[in-house]
Amino acid sequence: MNKIGYLGPKGTFTEMAAVSIFAGEELVPFETIPACMDALAAEDIDRAVIPLENTIEGSVNMTLDYLIHKHNLPIIGEVTVPIEQHLMVHPSRAEQWREIEDVYSHPHAIAQCHDFLTDILPGASLHYTNSTSAAAEKLHDDPSMNAAAVANVLAAEQYGLTIVNENVHDYENNHTRFVVLAQEASMELQPAASRTGDKTTLMVTLPSDFSGALHQVLSAFAWRKLNLTKIESRPMKTGIGNYFFVIDVDQLMDDVLLPGAVAELEALGCGVRILGSYPCLFSVEEIESTEKKPIPK
Repeated sequence: MNKIGYLGPKGTFTEMAAVSIFAGEELVPFETIPACMDALAAEDIDRAVIPLENTIEGSVNMTLDYLIHKHNLPIIGEVTVPIEQHLMVHPSRAEQWREIEDVYSHPHAIAQCHDFLTDILPGASLHYTNSTSAAAEKLHDDPSMNAAAVANVLAAEQYGLTIVNENVHDYENNHTRFVVLAQEASMELQPAASRTGDKTTLMVTLPSDFSGALHQVLSAFAWRKLNLTKIESRPMKTGIGNYFFVIDVDQLMDDVLLPGAVAELEALGCGVRILGSYPCLFSVEEIESTEKKPIPK
């Protein structure tokens, strides 16, 4: 049985993603993304499942930065999970939930529910936790708190909380993309029936004195008819104006087209690193989808 690390505690969306891929394996929660990746690098676990991108809030920068600057841990798969955020309280405060003074959750979840929190709980102070489930756990551990958490159904069940308002996120098309990391690229993920496609992710650094370098990079993919699903810049942390680019190509690494594009980029003086070539999955097993309700007035 493999050990699968994920961003915990129990009841997170990351746990949902991990269960959808690794049902029957031993799941090991970690308090932070870096702690999970450090454990994988130290071979304390066999795989790691961590969030990479949300449709509303964009990339999880900590994940990207750790992948680039801290550890060489290849991506061997991804799973996309629909995200449904709910407002929950300790059962003793279910009748007075509009009077709560504090709301706890992960920064991305708070941002995803901005309109609801502003309109319905304008006087509440917002507090950030390492995960949505950690916010639910905090309420469970201290029932005296006049507070609420924004988290999912599993967190409410895990920590005995009462959901007082469902689907409080501002946009219905809310999904998070999670990646599966391994110790070596040779480790494979057995795709499930929910496989939706394939992807190759590259990191590209541009030569500092090459005018029009980014245009040349894109051209290397364009004339080969390689479809790019994402291109994003992140700071190299070596000085102002120094950036690398993360590029997703809509296919697995092959023998001709992608190696040809990489060779062309390297001939231009670019640095290229393959972060992974992997199957993409879509999970709908985490909770029963509920119709989004209007915000109560």
